[in-house]
Amino acid sequence: MRILLLCLVFASPYSLANFDWSSYSTLLGQYVKTAEKAGISGNLVDYQGIAQDPRYMQLIETMAAFDVKDLEGNEKLAFYINAYNLLTIKLVIDHKPKGSIKDIGSWFNPVWQKPAGVINGEIISLDTIEHKILRNLNEPRIHFAIVCASLSCPDLRAEAYQTNKLDQQLDEQAKQFINNDQKGLKIEGKNIYISKIFDWFSEDFATNDSEQEVLKYIAQYNIEAGRFSEFKTLNYNWQLNQQ
Repeated sequence: MRILLLCLVFASPYSLANFDWSSYSTLLGQYVKTAEKAGISGNLVDYQGIAQDPRYMQLIETMAAFDVKDLEGNEKLAFYINAYNLLTIKLVIDHKPKGSIKDIGSWFNPVWQKPAGVINGEIISLDTIEHKILRNLNEPRIHFAIVCASLSCPDLRAEAYQTNKLDQQLDEQAKQFINNDQKGLKIEGKNIYISKIFDWFSEDFATNDSEQEVLKYIAQYNIEAGRFSEFKTLNYNWQLNQQ
């Protein structure tokens, strides 16, 4: 981290026109594969493979020097979704947790609040990206796109998010996550079980924070949810989404 910060002092910030997520897409396409682990189907990540690929550190350094002041709208959304996911990968690579990303932190100093990397020459945490930047952009579908390196998280998409097709990508992520009965939504008899993500961030999905409104939101992607007025939550598996 110290070496990177010293390098940034002598580096000119990248302009918006110069930033390119194509190498990140290549990395994801190569090192993210669909498989099953602990009874959960989803995309698993080859963190060791990414760590050994020289394009990974080049991307980290490029993002660290990138000037974010001109970002707005979908450009800002796509950038910070990609940044969150890339810095989550970096945390796993840097700390090599054996069981869960939560092992990197503690109850009093959770991983989400630890320094994750550098953007625009400033150290930033995952918590800051999620709660201070992304959630303030009023796009609830971010919760299907940002990935906390765990099995019950939405799948890490095998390509970077792009400004010109972000709406399509976020819709695909929402549909895929919600319709995965091991992660998003499961109906058993008269009960509906949904991801804890909808409980943790219910105010992002429902204006009045009610269970019925949350289910109404989910029904856009799985009509069966509209039959229910209350829900229970699925168990959340924090095991690392590692191949």
